[in-house]
Amino acid sequence: MVVQQHRSGGGARAVCALAVVGVMAATAGCAGGGGGGDRAMADERGGADTSLDAVHRAAAVLAGTTSGTGAGRMTGATPGAGAGSAEVRTSMETAAGGTRVTIRGRGTYDFRRQMGRLKVVLPKDAAGEDEHRPITELLTPGALYMMNRGAGVPADKWVRIDTTTLEDGNLVTGGVTDPMAAAELLRGAQQATYVGTTDLAGVAVRHYRGISDIGRAASEASPQSRGALAAAAKGFHTDTVPFDAYLDDQGRLRKVRHRFSFANEGPAAEVVSTTLLYGFGVPVTVRLPDERDIYTGRIQQR
Repeated sequence: MVVQQHRSGGGARAVCALAVVGVMAATAGCAGGGGGGDRAMADERGGADTSLDAVHRAAAVLAGTTSGTGAGRMTGATPGAGAGSAEVRTSMETAAGGTRVTIRGRGTYDFRRQMGRLKVVLPKDAAGEDEHRPITELLTPGALYMMNRGAGVPADKWVRIDTTTLEDGNLVTGGVTDPMAAAELLRGAQQATYVGTTDLAGVAVRHYRGISDIGRAASEASPQSRGALAAAAKGFHTDTVPFDAYLDDQGRLRKVRHRFSFANEGPAAEVVSTTLLYGFGVPVTVRLPDERDIYTGRIQQR
């Protein structure tokens, strides 16, 4: 399999937002804000340290390895209590050279096994055609599987991509930020500002805003996420990622928005990735494709 990647200076040029599908062939690359943030301020539960602690713990709370406030090729059902799993909605908006593209995904994710299944929908005409079949993505530690990949891949075949070799660690390449990676990025938060309490789909959540360091997140991440995040730490234009995180009263991450930055030879672009989590405890089953069903030929570039 051939996946096209480029470097320009120290950053990744490569295609953003479903690069392997050629969605952003005309706008290749992503950029965004990487500047400093507001000074951390106290929330109603404590000071700046409390805000940082809440953000740092988000990934562990989702995986069930800590409380919030107080095998084989097929995963089974996730226990139905607390976090551990969730339904997921994602959006990834890329703007460059006056062109704006939004890619949306929906599915379920198991935070304990770090595996999920999502349907990714391309916007009309984003792939050079009026309609494009939804792409099925299987998210696993270190690998991304895609069905309906297009660009010369047979309709009944999967494409497998080693996410530890991608210059962005698959934070944007697949058009979806892996939900666990999105949470693990918060482990690298250097500062967190408590913004206030707001309502999110009928749930009261605390809103935190801050800056995360990708390298630090990689060093603090779980072993399953470490490789992809380490790759991202080397490939992005800047080491910092601005974020907005929304936590419920159990410390579970309900929504997170990241603004990613790339360097590229073309016009500057901005990538905003949003992950929404709900329906915690939902059963999640992911069956990985057999080797014979994985495409190994050359992938056409558009």
